[in-house]
Amino acid sequence: MEMKAMGPHLAIPVIEPTQVGEARRAAARLTLEMGFDELSAGRAALVVTELGTNLARHAKDGMLLLGCTANDAGGTLEILSLDHGPGITDLRQSLADGHSTGGSPGTGLGAVRRLANDFHIFSLPGNGTAIVARIHAKPATAGAFTHGQGQGQTFSVGGICIPAPGETVCGDSWAVRMNGSKARVMVADGLGHGPQAAEASQAATQVFATANGAPHAVLERAHALMRSTRGAAVAIAELDATANSLLFAGAGNIAGRLLSGVDDRTLMSQHGTLGVQVRKLADASYPWPDHAMVVLHSDGITSRWNIDGARGILQQDPTLIAGWLLRSGLRGRDDATVVVIKRAREQGA
Repeated sequence: MEMKAMGPHLAIPVIEPTQVGEARRAAARLTLEMGFDELSAGRAALVVTELGTNLARHAKDGMLLLGCTANDAGGTLEILSLDHGPGITDLRQSLADGHSTGGSPGTGLGAVRRLANDFHIFSLPGNGTAIVARIHAKPATAGAFTHGQGQGQTFSVGGICIPAPGETVCGDSWAVRMNGSKARVMVADGLGHGPQAAEASQAATQVFATANGAPHAVLERAHALMRSTRGAAVAIAELDATANSLLFAGAGNIAGRLLSGVDDRTLMSQHGTLGVQVRKLADASYPWPDHAMVVLHSDGITSRWNIDGARGILQQDPTLIAGWLLRSGLRGRDDATVVVIKRAREQGA
């Protein structure tokens, strides 16, 4: 079973032009660390500059997120642009190469789409925009895993994890294991935030990486091995694309939702903290409708989010969906993680 544990994204608020330079320098540092060649690093810098310039000029409460994914292609820089701005009335026109409303360096979103190896956008007039652009260090090989969909994969998965304001490490973590028609996703939220919270959530990730059995059995094993940490809220969802079923087990305040265009079901965790105290754990079974996606998130995201008026987001790239939900529900005072998983064929263009 293939296991991928995802590191946190670097979050950079962009509300005025000097912050664009900060984001560009951060991207240069990350691409250097991942071994990007000069051409690919230059493309990444242009994409970050273009998206940041758009935020500074046109958006409200804009934010750039930069994340690194290691894969067989040598690594990918994932760039998200999130805002609460006026939205884009005519996406087709805005994506035309050379179209720019502010004379930006890359001449518009069309340039971003052309420069990126992978590009997704969702916007609602009057309600803001979310954009995902990915730049590969070198051409992706078949089946290379990214925060989206690799060739031949059954599942499409994406997530965002950002530390609490003022922290340099994230007390949340998430990971996914995939094997043919089955996948498991875990989200862990260490108590509090900072290094000790990160230690607790990473301990849960290490157990998840190797432990087999039902989700509740994995949590029980993690509980026993996490007693030396401060503890964490942890939840695991196991999806079976052949049986159209979902098993879910959780302890603490990791929220789970099973969401389609017609249904919105809460996945129930029990009270407790792994490594500290939990009652007897058990799996809950749910049908997994063909077009439904699963969302797991920590309490850094409000549980009262909804997609009313934005149901077109359901057909989008899972990281784009995660970004839209984070943009809408971020509390702004704790670590925050959102993970989205669905069948690969449901990914939007």
